[in-house]
Amino acid sequence: MPQHFLERAVTNELLRWKNKANRQPLLISGARQVGKTHSVLSFGKEHYKTTAYFNMEDSRDIQAVFERDLDPVRIVRELSALSGTLILKGDTLIIFDEAQACERALSSLKYFAEHASGYHVIATGSLLGISLNRKAYSFPVGKVDMLTMHPLSFEEFLWATGNRELSALILESYATFAPLSPHNKALELYKTYLVVGGMPHAVAEYAQSGDFDFVTAIQKSLNDAYIADMAKYATPQETTRIMAAWASVPAQLAKDNHKFQYRVVKSGARAYEYETSLQWLSQAGIITRCVRVREASFPLTASIEPETFKVYMMDTGLLCSKFSVNAAVVLNEDPRLDRFKGALAENYVCQALTINGIVPCYWESAGKAELDFLFQDTLGNVIPLEVKAADNVRAKSLLYFVEKYHPPYSIRVSARNFGFENQIQSVPLYAVYCIRA
Repeated sequence: MPQHFLERAVTNELLRWKNKANRQPLLISGARQVGKTHSVLSFGKEHYKTTAYFNMEDSRDIQAVFERDLDPVRIVRELSALSGTLILKGDTLIIFDEAQACERALSSLKYFAEHASGYHVIATGSLLGISLNRKAYSFPVGKVDMLTMHPLSFEEFLWATGNRELSALILESYATFAPLSPHNKALELYKTYLVVGGMPHAVAEYAQSGDFDFVTAIQKSLNDAYIADMAKYATPQETTRIMAAWASVPAQLAKDNHKFQYRVVKSGARAYEYETSLQWLSQAGIITRCVRVREASFPLTASIEPETFKVYMMDTGLLCSKFSVNAAVVLNEDPRLDRFKGALAENYVCQALTINGIVPCYWESAGKAELDFLFQDTLGNVIPLEVKAADNVRAKSLLYFVEKYHPPYSIRVSARNFGFENQIQSVPLYAVYCIRA
């Protein structure tokens, strides 16, 4: 199945952007290979009369268009000549792909917003390049709409594998917390998603061939490509440290205590040596930091302890690949997986929350309790979320937290079916994509 067959939820957000009265140029960032280019090109072909596509990495001629000045009218005329496409206001989608390769192109978005808002412009770029590759020209702060793309969610994975009706049933059960009849099927697909993950190339390969060996080969290639991408911007010494920090992530998660420890990266390592490396991995979008909070009270950001955190990978499929976990071990729940099972489920939940725009934290209380995740909802409530990889739902830490803070409700994610009892929402592992802030 070619990647362009993968339906993405981002299409709805692109439509909202297209129809906004106060629309500004849109900057879509995200880790490499999460599907930015495919999504934008597909959107342009479906919702515009013409699409004018420019890859900033491929052509010196295209970059030269932005060097003289940043007058959008002149830029559009010259881009039209280069592409052979008549660019019309409202009817043509202009795409600046890999925009981090041309600082001037990014800066031009400000002038499109101020002087040529009738043109519909989308720029895409890697999070890392946009964050770091700013040497001479300013970022168009306040003059662009921004959107971050992630790997496919489990919902999108269901769409890609012919299970759209199941995804709709899951949403219905989540709305009422009535048990889902095809619960076991959904759990099996959840386990498949753990192995395949949400990287579009891997999902497309699985949807087409069902061959996990091919999927794993793609994942290993992606893991290697991220390091190569970071090496474009980092010094050799920084690259060595980034690779060491990146390589330690599975070992960090395999510990009973998932808190990030620098000594796992290298014996005797100190925070100051590897803090920058972790920032690079975070800015590349391939890890997520989940920081500890002192108090579970509003606002959560006032209680964070940035020096104490857990690290999760952006994609469970890439994590399984780095761990060299065979698909059969996950799908058949091999006892050898027991030590890693909880960490994999936690990584999946963090990934799902992040895709939904939720910034998760975690909480612990002087050795008495540790809660996997907390997040703040739109009403300012601090909501606790505990993860169980199986159907054993004894949750001492969750009960301790509830007694201490009295949240309006709690969420327990596990292999059990939907339910609601004692103000605890029972959310099956496959339904985490339904949770919204």
